[in-house]
Amino acid sequence: MQRSNPEQGLSIGQAVTEIKADLCVIGAGSGGLSVAAAAAAFGQSVVLIEKHKMGGDCLNYGCVPSKALIAAGKRAHIMRTSSAFGIAPVEPAIDRSAVRDHVRGVIAAIEPNDSVERFTGLGVQVIQAAGRFVDRATVMAGETRIKARRFVIATGSSPAVPPIAGLDEVPYFTNETVFDNKDAMPHLLIIGGGPIGMEMAQAHKRLGSKVTVIEGLKALGKDDPELTAILLQELRDEGIEILEGTKVERIAGSAGAIEVSATVGGKPSVITGTHVLIAVGRKANISDLGLEAAGIEFQKSGITVDETLMTSNKRVFAIGDCTGGLQFTHVANYHAGIVIRRSLFRVPAKVNNALVPWVTYTEPEIANVGMTEAQAKAQQIEHKVLRWPFHENDRAQAERATHGHVKVVVDKKGVILGAGIVGHHAGELINMWSLAVSQKMKIKAMTDYIVPYPTLGEVNKRAAYRYFADFAGNPNVRRVIGLLKKLG
Repeated sequence: MQRSNPEQGLSIGQAVTEIKADLCVIGAGSGGLSVAAAAAAFGQSVVLIEKHKMGGDCLNYGCVPSKALIAAGKRAHIMRTSSAFGIAPVEPAIDRSAVRDHVRGVIAAIEPNDSVERFTGLGVQVIQAAGRFVDRATVMAGETRIKARRFVIATGSSPAVPPIAGLDEVPYFTNETVFDNKDAMPHLLIIGGGPIGMEMAQAHKRLGSKVTVIEGLKALGKDDPELTAILLQELRDEGIEILEGTKVERIAGSAGAIEVSATVGGKPSVITGTHVLIAVGRKANISDLGLEAAGIEFQKSGITVDETLMTSNKRVFAIGDCTGGLQFTHVANYHAGIVIRRSLFRVPAKVNNALVPWVTYTEPEIANVGMTEAQAKAQQIEHKVLRWPFHENDRAQAERATHGHVKVVVDKKGVILGAGIVGHHAGELINMWSLAVSQKMKIKAMTDYIVPYPTLGEVNKRAAYRYFADFAGNPNVRRVIGLLKKLG
């Protein structure tokens, strides 16, 4: 009879391989892959551990498949709404199986960039097994013991499933399963009105489903309400039912017949549909990592790190979703850069969440970076708000995409504190404001460059010009102009 070794999870007699490396990365999502590739490029010996799919949540269940599905829904919507361009609208025939194949095809096109083969070619040793610390300087992965000078935990997050009575007895989707669906969903109920919930609501509505979003508080409650009001009205105009302030009490039923018992405005209600998607947020993947054995402090929300992303074990960094902070792919990549600078070059580098932009990829999109108007008020910062509407932009008029506006917050000296955009391609337009915030630029810099005409980018420059609008009527300015005129 074989006896198991509880520390290593191995059976007596199994051979154990020991590896010594400069860097060991646990998790091959966006952040982990970035760290591994960069470290290997600088000649470091790197071990990368992944127990599931290379590319992590972003490639397989998150950013990539969701944007592919959104793109499919957009094509269907364009076919229905072409009359304004002199083109007869048609109701598209939607093949949900083909839509699923489209989503899978997009993932497949990107997969080689994140594959075991590519990273092996970069000089990274990839181990496809679960990684677990057995002491402060050692990780076991399958039959391999890894000792490293530095470790990086980049295990990401998973869909949070709330403790709703009856939920475990009915079929439901999360973002890890909904993209595999190939069947029509006559009436999709979405529990959660955050960015994921609203993106999926619009995509599925455009692909032929009736959609009801059930949100306990305020839909898109973490965004500027001035911007979300425009988006939520657009979504409702498309036919999406959005129930806010609705507390879900119980879910019952079976495939094709789902009942959600809820309290709406203090009154009991039953909401019926055919399918249900749970989109209430995410939880950090930190179980079964042996964090206690490594002396790494953690909470339910994630691994505890300081502003340099170092854990309570000075050999170990943690990045991305598993730290319980902002859960975006670009944040994980940002964290990766900080860790590389800290671990390879010993260069001081700290996280600054004020620089992080975020986008909700609905139509219109909402994009934000830096400080909001509400935050400036709360911090009692003397500030000014600048706005410019899309309907004043010629390109937006040509494309019939005139809903929304740019909103910029500057301090009394004209330093750009933050910006928010609701409108066509807001996620692209926010990039310039992200640069401005990161470099602590003044608003004048946003008026000095030349914008090609006609482009949507003009809305950014026109918003910046609003800072100087009062100067035209300033008596002192007019007096100076008058004096200069007398000089000829």
